Amino acid sequence: MKKVECIIKPFKLEDVKSAICERGITGMTVSEVRGFGRQKGHTELYRGAEYQVDFIPKIKLELVTSDDRVSELVEAIKTAAGTGRIGDGKIFVSNIEQSIRIRTGESGEESL
Repeated sequence: MKKVECIIKPFKLEDVKSAICERGITGMTVSEVRGFGRQKGHTELYRGAEYQVDFIPKIKLELVTSDDRVSELVEAIKTAAGTGRIGDGKIFVSNIEQSIRIRTGESGEESL
């Protein structure tokens, strides 16, 4: 099993969710996060004063899927989240040793 974490722009959440659900992949955790990468924030104007915004609002998605569905999931996220501009985000894939559904006690891929 693999855990896929991605950081995306907030307005792309619905597009990414739709793309993932269309492929029959269910279950995800969504968090509102703030951070920066190469863009290193930006400046904004508020009531005539300019100020630096260092941490930009982003959305973090976490999904766990079987090994054979990872490339399909990553491609769906890349296609749906991409705008071609700086700050589109990142995708991270890592191994999951074990998964257990608390309610039923199922483990492994059966618990997904």
